[in-house]
Amino acid sequence: MSTSKDMTTYSQVLNQLPAKGYGKELNISRAGAKFDKGEEILQPEQLKIVKTYRFEGESDPSDMAVIYLLHSDSGEKGFILNAYGTYSDDDNQYYNEFIKRVPVDEMKELDLWQR
Repeated sequence: MSTSKDMTTYSQVLNQLPAKGYGKELNISRAGAKFDKGEEILQPEQLKIVKTYRFEGESDPSDMAVIYLLHSDSGEKGFILNAYGTYSDDDNQYYNEFIKRVPVDEMKELDLWQR
């Protein structure tokens, strides 16, 4: 059984991402998506979601979030952090349609908080 003390927060996962090679955030726009400081504009078909982490806020709905770890065809790695529910990324009109088109191929070895 899991208790609140056992649960990993999304900030704990985000803090581990750079050491695992996933320190670049993917930013989605009308033209496609780019990793931080990247030049290449990527389309959903050029990316793969390799891990999904969902966080449910026990007492605060603002803690409801999802982190996607991604790989690009060109070898770049990074992440997307997005709130869902009440605090979803509705300010980016391209987000939902883009992320739905990214293929998923989960990698079990990316369970970051397992020791």
